[in-house]
Amino acid sequence: MITVSPGDPRDPAATALLAQSHALMQSLFPAEDNHYLEVSDLCAPDIRFFVARDDGKTIGCAALALREGYGELKSMFVDPSNRGSGAADALMHRLEQEARAQGLTDLKLETGNTLHAAHRVYTRHGFTPCGPFAQYEANASSLFMAKRLA
Repeated sequence: MITVSPGDPRDPAATALLAQSHALMQSLFPAEDNHYLEVSDLCAPDIRFFVARDDGKTIGCAALALREGYGELKSMFVDPSNRGSGAADALMHRLEQEARAQGLTDLKLETGNTLHAAHRVYTRHGFTPCGPFAQYEANASSLFMAKRLA
């Protein structure tokens, strides 16, 4: 059974997942188009970090960055051997629950344009394409998505 709970990005299991995610992003996209947060950045007071576990083993992670009026999804990653397990959906539900608890009205994200499996997860959870937001600029590698929280 998959559970999602607050986690510490410095925990070795979470750090290993983040390293996998960062390595994948570096292999797919130019450095200037990589917008992931480093482990130390994920420890900031305006970040809520969560881990998904299956039978006690950490299999996924995701973060919610609290912004002015909205939450930004960051560092969403599920171990490749656990994809299709429901971990991504469980993480998405927990991120949305946290956003609502924080009084946020919108969720936004930036993701790589070739990460089609991720796009399907986000679309399944009600995200639709939008333009760049905050510090982001349009580029050939990024896809921006948003969801209004009812």
